Amino acid sequence: MSVSEMFAALQGALGQDQDIREEIRKVVQALEQTAREILTLLQGVHQGPGFQHIPKKCQKAREHFGTVRIQMESLKTKFPADQYYRFHEHWRFVLQRLVFLAAFVVYLESETLVTREAVAEILGIEADRERGFHLDIEDYLSGILTLASELARLAVNSVTAGDYSRPLRISAFINELDSGFRLLNLKNDSLRKRYDGLKYDVKKIEEVVYDLSIRGLNKEGTVGGGGEK
Repeated sequence: MSVSEMFAALQGALGQDQDIREEIRKVVQALEQTAREILTLLQGVHQGPGFQHIPKKCQKAREHFGTVRIQMESLKTKFPADQYYRFHEHWRFVLQRLVFLAAFVVYLESETLVTREAVAEILGIEADRERGFHLDIEDYLSGILTLASELARLAVNSVTAGDYSRPLRISAFINELDSGFRLLNLKNDSLRKRYDGLKYDVKKIEEVVYDLSIRGLNKEGTVGGGGEK
């Protein structure tokens, strides 16, 4: 084989790779748009009477996740099944965003932490690496850390809306989450940096709870709205 023939073959391989990346990019753009729509919908819980409409907003978000599953099915077909991590960087960010959104919906519905397996089911992908397109553990953890920041914001807005018991429940949840992360030996620099931000979320929520305690509103909220979800 001549040098020209060798480089022609290499160019062909490069072209195929670029075609795959372009096809992936198109699906990822659609996923990002759906994620923005879900986020916009859920942001309504922070505004005015938003707490009254949480069940309706969660139901609507679940419907949007049906679109996510369809888009994920399309994404799976755009690259060889054994090359997940070769192209992983293309969808890593949007997948983490979708994990956060799924976790936020589950928290709003039940005030519990969604499992990686449950998130994978919501998104229409696998939890186990051996079974193909899957939810990487670090992507799951990154999404959960974003949830912590969102709940810190929700704690503040709960007080504004007159819901004084919710920050107490959020505080208990976030402290438990922090304890869980402390059990992990995080070596991924990006994930470790994001985890370091969790302490600021914990502190922010503790300040809200402390302010409620000083004003004598925490006891009132616990009696008056402790069962509200």
